[in-house]
Amino acid sequence: MSAQPDTHSEPTADGGEGTSAAPEVPDGSCLLAALLDGMDAALFALDGDAVVTHWNREAERMLGWSQEEAVGRRGLSGWAVRPADAADVEERLLAPMRVPGRQVHEFALVTKDGGRVLVRTQSSVVRDAAGEPAGVYCAFSEVHTQIDLERSVALSEALFDDASWGVVLIDADLRPAVVNQHAARAFGVRRSTLLGRPLGDALSNGLEELESALQHVLAEGTPPAPADLWVTLRPHGDGPVDPPLRRCWRSGFLRLSSPLAEEPVPLGVAWLFHDVTETKLAEQQAARLRFRDSQLHRAARAAAECEDPMEAAVAHLDFALAGYADHALLDLAAGARLVRTAHAPGGSAWHPTPESGLPVPYMANHPALQAFEHGGPVRAGAGGSTSPEWAAARSWPEGTAYGLCAALRSRGRTLGVVTFLRGPARRNFDRADTVYAQDIAVRIAASVDLAQAVRGERRPRGGPAAQSR
Repeated sequence: MSAQPDTHSEPTADGGEGTSAAPEVPDGSCLLAALLDGMDAALFALDGDAVVTHWNREAERMLGWSQEEAVGRRGLSGWAVRPADAADVEERLLAPMRVPGRQVHEFALVTKDGGRVLVRTQSSVVRDAAGEPAGVYCAFSEVHTQIDLERSVALSEALFDDASWGVVLIDADLRPAVVNQHAARAFGVRRSTLLGRPLGDALSNGLEELESALQHVLAEGTPPAPADLWVTLRPHGDGPVDPPLRRCWRSGFLRLSSPLAEEPVPLGVAWLFHDVTETKLAEQQAARLRFRDSQLHRAARAAAECEDPMEAAVAHLDFALAGYADHALLDLAAGARLVRTAHAPGGSAWHPTPESGLPVPYMANHPALQAFEHGGPVRAGAGGSTSPEWAAARSWPEGTAYGLCAALRSRGRTLGVVTFLRGPARRNFDRADTVYAQDIAVRIAASVDLAQAVRGERRPRGGPAAQSR
């Protein structure tokens, strides 16, 4: 039977049959030439007699020798390698034909214009159809380029193993793709827990700011300087998260783009961060102390200009509010009762003596009564609630969520109570706030004590009975 031709029949436009040839397929030599010329690495091949059989375009670019000048030459001596080095170089290049495995060497090659290039080569054996060594192929690149690549790989491994900064690679969908050990500890989870999950699974407060920063980097590029981001971690069952959960991370962002694409294609964002919570809290505390010391100093200067000591007490009350509380109440003792004497903000609407004020209908066990009875500070909070019933039951302004009462002590006596109030937009009073409240209370108590002493001196001597005589 004769062989069938590599053709087939198709109907023609007039209903007949026509013959169409099969599509041409590139032969092996064309495909090999295309592959070699498209490689990013320089490559040449030697047969068993050290004759150059292949030489790609990258090798031509690096050394200047064209394929026509290189292919067919026996050995590299006198053109690509100095004659004095040729024997050693060719022996090392052909070594894979005698010993198993890939061989890596460094030596100098000569360019067409007479220069020298230090290269790193990887040579491997090429076998024929019978499996016998037929030659070698050698891929090479400039040593500094290879070292740069190795540095990049080493840097990546170090960042994801031993870095003291958290490193997270975020993909274009804003999901973690790679997480190093430091970052996993900062989140309080295992590394695998974060991979491919939305950032909202790990963060609550601060998520919007972080995602906005990531979107900006993907769209606009790497920002010029790091940024401090306050975030709140969500507790996870697979790892302990020590309080406080709110952390400040100094963050830097790098946009990652593919080096293989003609147009920059963002692969994601490298997010590097370092926990600076303790430093930021210390800075905030120092700034708060400086401001409060300044307010106490200003209040003392203003009080010194007041003719009436009770005006001085109210001045201390007004200055205390800035950056500290929303309302301040001054209640002085009148017998067994507490009488509202002044409040801030309230301008000049204050009562110069307890007798001219109105008794405050405080409930039993009210924080102000407790502070008055025990002579120390008492804190109260609604847990951030804005329930009007909670504030109304304590005779405090609507919207109050936190209260701090401090006793006014002077010369061994409790003269009254000063109360500071905050709304739900502020945090609860802490220990530092309590110390500040006591500092203010000492100054107010001194002014109130002086006012009472001055009023006592102005009363007629001998009391009411002496006046009647």
